[in-house]
Amino acid sequence: MSIQILERARHRRVWGRIAVALTAAAAVTLTGLPALDVAEAAKAPNVKAKRCDEKFLGKKFPSTPANSGPPDSLPYDAWPNDENYTYDNPAKAYDGVLPPTDAQRDAAGKDYRKWQRKYNKTKSPADKVMEIYARYNSQYDNSTGYKDFRRFLDVRYIGAHGNPLRGDAFEARMVKKYNMVGPDWWCQDPIEYTDPETGEKRTRVVDAHNRRTERKVEMKSNGKVETDQLKADRQIAKEKPKSTFRYLTGARTEDTTRDRIKQFDEDLKRDRGTNRTQAGINERRSNAIERTQKPNVYTNVDKRFNPDPLKGGRGPIIDQALRSGKTIEEARRIQAMYNQNNQGGYFGRGPGGIDFSTLEINYVGTPVKGKGLDYSMKADYVKDPDENPGFGGDANLQLASDAFFTWLALTPDKFWVNLNPIRPDVIMDKEFAKTDAGRILLEADLTLKHDYADAMNPDKYERGEQFWRAAPRTPEGMPCLPIIRQWITPKPAKVREQDGGIYILDAPLKVNMEVPTGPDVPPSTCKLTEAQTKQAETLILTMIQPELERRVNDDTSYADLRRVYSSRVAAEYVRRQDAVGPTDFRKIINSNDVKRWPLRGENKDWDKKTVYDKYVHSYKNGDYKFERVYDGKVWILSMGGVDFSKAPKQNISRTQFNTQHRGLDKTTRTSVQAEVTYQDSQTAFLGGSTSEQPITPEDPKPTPTPTGPGDPKPTGTPSTPAPGPSAPGGGQTTPPAHDPDGDLADTGNSTPVGLIAAVAAALAVVGGALTWWMRRRRSADGRSV
Repeated sequence: MSIQILERARHRRVWGRIAVALTAAAAVTLTGLPALDVAEAAKAPNVKAKRCDEKFLGKKFPSTPANSGPPDSLPYDAWPNDENYTYDNPAKAYDGVLPPTDAQRDAAGKDYRKWQRKYNKTKSPADKVMEIYARYNSQYDNSTGYKDFRRFLDVRYIGAHGNPLRGDAFEARMVKKYNMVGPDWWCQDPIEYTDPETGEKRTRVVDAHNRRTERKVEMKSNGKVETDQLKADRQIAKEKPKSTFRYLTGARTEDTTRDRIKQFDEDLKRDRGTNRTQAGINERRSNAIERTQKPNVYTNVDKRFNPDPLKGGRGPIIDQALRSGKTIEEARRIQAMYNQNNQGGYFGRGPGGIDFSTLEINYVGTPVKGKGLDYSMKADYVKDPDENPGFGGDANLQLASDAFFTWLALTPDKFWVNLNPIRPDVIMDKEFAKTDAGRILLEADLTLKHDYADAMNPDKYERGEQFWRAAPRTPEGMPCLPIIRQWITPKPAKVREQDGGIYILDAPLKVNMEVPTGPDVPPSTCKLTEAQTKQAETLILTMIQPELERRVNDDTSYADLRRVYSSRVAAEYVRRQDAVGPTDFRKIINSNDVKRWPLRGENKDWDKKTVYDKYVHSYKNGDYKFERVYDGKVWILSMGGVDFSKAPKQNISRTQFNTQHRGLDKTTRTSVQAEVTYQDSQTAFLGGSTSEQPITPEDPKPTPTPTGPGDPKPTGTPSTPAPGPSAPGGGQTTPPAHDPDGDLADTGNSTPVGLIAAVAAALAVVGGALTWWMRRRRSADGRSV
C-alpha cells in the first residue's frame, strides 16, 4: 500500500490512503464509506498507529514470534495460485451510472451529504445515484475537477472506495502470512524525519513497523513503489541507521521499482559496511478479487461474448478494457490520472499496464443453456506503463468478441479471402466482408504479400543479398523467380479440454508457399526451366518462408490476425458443444446473420475493393526497386490468401497439461474474477463471465423528490447500466443450419481435417502473390539491355 508523507509546516504534496479504518475481512456498507474528493483526500488525515494483529486479526498476541516478518530474500514465490484475497466494494455496484443530464445535475445540487442521509433511510439505489451526481457537481468547478463523468465515477468514486479496501485486504493477508503479530509490530506507524532540501519536519506513515528491530515494511498490492516514497526511506535510513526496509509486492514488481530498490540496498550496504540485505523486495503475487455487494440496475454489464443482445456480463477484462486509452497520447494522460489515485493499488498497474495489442482469448468454459459463459483473455504486461502505456483495450476486446460470434454465425465455407490480380470478382464472401474478422484476414493477406517482397530485399537484409545471388538466371543472366503463391493456414492448435472448458495453449499460424498452376495464374515476366522452378521454390522455402512465418506469429502487424484466430478456436469449441446439446448460441450458429457484429469504428465504411486495388497497384508497380550487378550486367529489379475454413487442434494429455502448464487451470479460473499473472511470466490473465442480467432493466422508480424545478428522477426512464461504447448492437437471428462437423479452422492446409467446403478449397488455390519483374538499363548505344 502507499505510505503517507505528511508535512507539519504546511500541506505540500501528500500521499496516503483515504483515512477510513476498515477491517479487510468485514463486509462494508456504503454508509460508512464516504468517497472523498481530491480536496478532502489531500488533507493530512489523523493517523494513529495500531498493533498489526489487533488491526487486522482482531486480537493481541502476547509475544512476537522469532520468525516474524518477511524473509531477507524471497524475490518471487513460484506458485502463488492459492494467494487469493477478497474484499467488498459496495461502490462497484454503481459502475454503470450514466452521465447526468442538465436537469439531473440541477436536481442533485452539490450537497451530497443530504443525499447520503436520504440513502441511509431509504436504501434506494436511486438516492445513491443522486449522491454521486452531487459529488460530481461539488468538484466540477475546481481547478482539478473532472469534467468527464465516467472518469470521475471510476477514479474518484469507485476507486476512492476501492483503494483502502484493497490495500487493507492485502495488508491483512501479509500480516497473517509473515507473522507480523505481537507487541513489536505496529501498522500505520508515523515515522518522523527531516526534509533534507527544506529542513522541515515530515512524517512517513509506514504500513508495518517492527519498533524493536526497526524493520519497516511497505506493502504494495500493485507492485509499484513511488519514487517519493523511496526518497523518504533514504532519508529515514540516514537518520535512523538501524532501519532496514522490506517491500512486499502483490503483483509483478515493476522494473523501475526493482532497479531503485536494488540501488537503495547497494548504497546502504556500502555505507553500513555489511553484506546483509538492507532494502529488499519480497514478491508474493496475490490475486485481489473484488466483490460487488448487491448489484442493481446501475451496475454495469457488458454485451461482449454474450449470445443474448439483451443480457450482459462482468469481469476484470471489461474494467481494464474500458479504462484504457484509444491512442498512446490519451493512454499517457489516463495513466497519469490513475497513478495519482492509486494509493491502495486498486487500479493495479494502471490502465496502461497491459499491452492490449497482444490480447487474445485463451479459455472458454462449456456453454450451458441459461448459465452464461466463462472466458479468459491473456495479454503481455508493458515494461514501462508510465512512458509507454498499453492502449486500445476496448477495441481489441471488441474485435475478439465480434470475431468469436462471426465464426459462429457464418458457415465455415465463407472463411476465406483471396487476392489475385486477374480475379477481382473473387476476393471474399460478401457476408464475411461485412465483418471486422473478414477485414482482418484480407488485410493480413495483403501484408503477407508485401512482407514476401520485403523479406528478400537485399538493401535491407543480408538474407536478401544471399537470396538474389543464389536465384536462378535466364540465358541472358537475368535473375528470375516464378510466380509464388503465399497464404496463411493454422498449424494445429495446442489445446486442453478439461474442467468443463477448453484451454487454448498455443494457436500458431503457418505460411504456405508454392508455385501455382491452373487457368487463374498471372503470367510470369521471365521463363524458367522446370529444374530452375524447383530450385527457386526450394530457395524461397528455405530462406524466405521461415522469416514470413516468424513475422505472422510474432510481429505486431499480424496481432489482429492472431487475435481473431484464437477466437476462431474458441468458437469452434462452442460449435462442438452445441452439436452435443442445445446451448444459448444455437440460434446464432450457421445463421449467416452478422448484423450484430459489423465493421466498427474507423473501419465501418471499409470496402474489400480498396484492399484489392492496393494489391493490384503493388503487383503492377512493385513495392521497391534495387540495383545489382550480376555477371557484369547492371539490373534494376522491382519486387512486389488467408483461409480459416478449418482449425485443426491437438488435444494434449492431462499429464502434459499438468507438467507443462502447472497451475494454469487455477490461474484461469481465478482470472474470471481478478487480474492474474501466471507464474513468473510477463503475461496477465483477465476474464469475465456472461450472465442472465438484463442490459435494459425496468424503471428503478427512484424515490427522491427534491424541491426545485425539473423532473427529479436521477437517471431518466429507464436508466440502463453503461455498457462499452462499442458494444455489439441488436439483431434477430435465424434458425441454425446443421453443423456437420466440429473441427476447428485451417486456412487452406493441404491435409484437411474435418469440414472443408469445396468452394473454399478451390478458391484458396487461386490466391496470388506479389510478383516482381525486371528490366535492364538502356545502354549507351540505345539498345534495350
